[in-house]
Amino acid sequence: MAEVNNEIYSTLGNRWYTAQDDPVALLRAESRARNPWILKHIQSLGRAPEAVQVLDVGCGAGFCTGPLAKQGYAVTGLDFSASALEVARANDSTGKIQYVEGDALKLPFANRSFDVVISMDVLEHVAPVSKAVEEASRVLKPGGLFLYYTFNRNFFAWLILIKGVEWVVRNTPAHLHVYKYLVKPKELAGYLRDSGMQVGEHMGLRPKLGKPFFRMLTSGVVPPDLEFKLTKSLWLGYLGRAEKPV
Repeated sequence: MAEVNNEIYSTLGNRWYTAQDDPVALLRAESRARNPWILKHIQSLGRAPEAVQVLDVGCGAGFCTGPLAKQGYAVTGLDFSASALEVARANDSTGKIQYVEGDALKLPFANRSFDVVISMDVLEHVAPVSKAVEEASRVLKPGGLFLYYTFNRNFFAWLILIKGVEWVVRNTPAHLHVYKYLVKPKELAGYLRDSGMQVGEHMGLRPKLGKPFFRMLTSGVVPPDLEFKLTKSLWLGYLGRAEKPV
């Protein structure tokens, strides 16, 4: 069976922020919907932003790190791709984000270093997922949060998130996502508990059905006004929150 092609993310350059005829445009649209959810959960800690240390694992070009830094949070972004990190640095308007090249399966940080660990669109790209979860737990302080987004493993997710994107969006590379790497919510919950974390909220995410969505279906281009929305259904992509007990 094919392996997921993570090298794709090192080829995008400025297309991280400009391309509409590429799945990275879907990633930008997802981020616009996810970032308020992420911010809400970080704010639930009840601390001043500058007192909250946030690690974004698999930060890519900074779709999450940038907005959090603008809110005043102390943000570190980690990614395996040096070229993606160059784009992230160039788009950091605060000049305060720390970007580090590294591996989600072997985080280059000490135990109990962060109040929040974020992992968006990453867990379906690494193996074993259990190791990535263990590392997130290791670097979390007691009372810290692990916030994540990944894809469910079922026929509908394969049809819509893998094959559907390949059929609809131009310039979708082969093996952007691979079925065996997708993660069922129950499996992930088990990994979280095994790593000493308590599973909290789960929310689904899907595109809004409207004119932008149907323009994408007919054009192969992701419209700039395409929007995603939170949903109770976890059949496709899902967001989650876990806590490391005090």
